[in-house]
Amino acid sequence: MELRHLRQFVAVAETRHFGQAAKRLFLAQPALSQSVRQLEAELGVTLLARTTRQVSLTPAGEYFYRETVRLLAGLDDSVTSVRRIDEGRTGLVRIGFTGTAAFDRLPAIARALRQRLPEVVLEIHGDLLTPAQVEGLRSAELDLAVLRPPVAGDDLEVRTIARESMVLALPVDHRLAQEPALEVLDVSFESFVMYSDAHSAVNEVVVRSCRLAGFTPKREHEAPDTSVLLALVAAGLGVALVPESVRSMKLDGVVFRDVSGADTIDLALAWSRGKSLPLVTSLISALEDAGILPSAVPTDPAALKDIS
Repeated sequence: MELRHLRQFVAVAETRHFGQAAKRLFLAQPALSQSVRQLEAELGVTLLARTTRQVSLTPAGEYFYRETVRLLAGLDDSVTSVRRIDEGRTGLVRIGFTGTAAFDRLPAIARALRQRLPEVVLEIHGDLLTPAQVEGLRSAELDLAVLRPPVAGDDLEVRTIARESMVLALPVDHRLAQEPALEVLDVSFESFVMYSDAHSAVNEVVVRSCRLAGFTPKREHEAPDTSVLLALVAAGLGVALVPESVRSMKLDGVVFRDVSGADTIDLALAWSRGKSLPLVTSLISALEDAGILPSAVPTDPAALKDIS
């Protein structure tokens, strides 16, 4: 049974006229009549009752017409969906967010994708430190990741979204909580709460900032994620240097203060290099159009010369 036979039968069933159906299909009427007869012969039933004046559907033809219309509509929908998937216009994308980037960046990212790619479904994996996100990208458990560079290896594309200042998280009753101006050196004798992951990019910035101020941070307590880290600060177990976006996490017992002398930290979007799905490519383009992700800048001197 061929699809063209089904489509031709539907045209005759809807027009109740071989001549009109033939014009709709741009076929010769004899060829159309032969096609319908071949379909009837294959099914072993009469679908159309023919007289010299009219064509009508038999009871079997009525049923077959309804089912054929449903079948062809489903097939057309499938073809459309497959093409949209291939074009990167629909599907599921899994995005990981580090720390509080989900609070700070997720709304803008989700809004931009809803406007530009409304058929895309987002699966959010929040509060993942950078090492876990890198592992997720390499194991194909994540499609995109909002993380903290640096990222080792050349198998991932990493593009900076923003550069953040570090702020000081203090217990609300800390002696420095109401001071008008703070420097990193002011907490040189304090206990620090830091992330437990040995490869944490935030920890590296904290240690670097403290050493630039002339001391090594006293690492007393560790936390697996940002929410636990802030809870430990609220409990009075130490202070913490955290990216400015952490301010978006409201927690009783913690105050955030600007601090001078601290290094900055980058936030970036990362994905697998050279094997991205069409959907990932479409998402990257959508985020570029929305101004959330800066466009890629050529690193080849010849390419830079061409655009100058």
